[in-house]
Amino acid sequence: MSFHTLDDASVSGKRVLLRLDLNVPMENGRVTDATRIDRALPTLRELISKGAKTVILSHFGRPKNGPDTENSLKPIAAALARHLGKPVGFATDCIGAPAAAAIGAMKDGDVLLLENTRFHKGEVKNDPAMVAELAKLGDIYVNDAFSAAHRAHASTEGVAHKLPAFAGRGMQAELEALTAALEKPKRPVAAIVGGAKISSKLDLLGNLSRKVDFLIIGGGMANTFLAARGKAIGKSLCEKDLLDTARKIIDEAAAAKCQIVLPLDAVVANEFKAHAESRVVSVDHVGADDMILDIGPKSVAEIEGLLGVIKTLVWNGPFGAFELQPFDAGTNAVAKAAAALTDAGKLLTVAGGGDTVSALNQAGVAQHFTYISTAGGAFLEWLEGKALPGVEALRV
Repeated sequence: MSFHTLDDASVSGKRVLLRLDLNVPMENGRVTDATRIDRALPTLRELISKGAKTVILSHFGRPKNGPDTENSLKPIAAALARHLGKPVGFATDCIGAPAAAAIGAMKDGDVLLLENTRFHKGEVKNDPAMVAELAKLGDIYVNDAFSAAHRAHASTEGVAHKLPAFAGRGMQAELEALTAALEKPKRPVAAIVGGAKISSKLDLLGNLSRKVDFLIIGGGMANTFLAARGKAIGKSLCEKDLLDTARKIIDEAAAAKCQIVLPLDAVVANEFKAHAESRVVSVDHVGADDMILDIGPKSVAEIEGLLGVIKTLVWNGPFGAFELQPFDAGTNAVAKAAAALTDAGKLLTVAGGGDTVSALNQAGVAQHFTYISTAGGAFLEWLEGKALPGVEALRV
């Protein structure tokens, strides 16, 4: 890869500025989902074992007017220490005297968390003065926060130009997985793109149609494509103002020799609620009062057949209203088929996006995929083909 990793870094006795994404969900002062903390542990443990003085930078929330208790990282230090099994110090600022004094007292192998970088307006503005203040605190910079890499902030991009910069193990794993899935994949390649709206995924659909062999469209956006092909979709979610856009995407995909796969049948109901009375219909026979809420068994069978042919799968977005039974069946079935092929060594699977991760966890298969990205916006921008500032700053 064209990035320096920890394999290239000499960290013993050095002050290592480690950018993590510790913007984790909190309730009543406690972390409710520690996924991002757990993903940071391999890099942290490696730095500790090599005798680095590890100084953690992170943002938390969206503070508007400087420091406030609600957006302090202090509670995260305790949670991080529990998961790490080692004390984690805390400094009341991320720059200036408090940070410098706390770092000055560190011994080799110590870990220190600095206060929320976004308490300073210079962070989001990538202010050179803020960058210089951060750079004073370290000898080496390690970015292990892919989920914040789409932002050109002082702690994600600016400081990488001031210090020797390396990708942490989490960042490295993400970049390797995404490169294997889209940049240098084993073919044939398919992408599943679901979710409610085409409008939120126009760039994604455009980029993927140029890179994959099969583009499998599900969720509410599939209804817009069906309508663009002249199908009646009843009262289903549909962006009627984007029918021409859907037709253009279909044409561009055909020109790029990418086959768009749309549902053959659907699970429909007259109301959007769990356990609503439902039935399976062909997409040619959706009634005027019907809402399409999931793909049907013929669609599932077609997709399972495709999964048996392809070598690489990228997944972003569910097939239906997976949060409501029985409209989770299509997503669950495809997820389990993809997981089984991954376990058998026949398919490389990379998935990401909040709803996608929730759906795969609900199906009980997330741990069977090759790689699950928790990066949200950064994952989506990578799939859209956009350069991510935090990644670009690490390139050799």
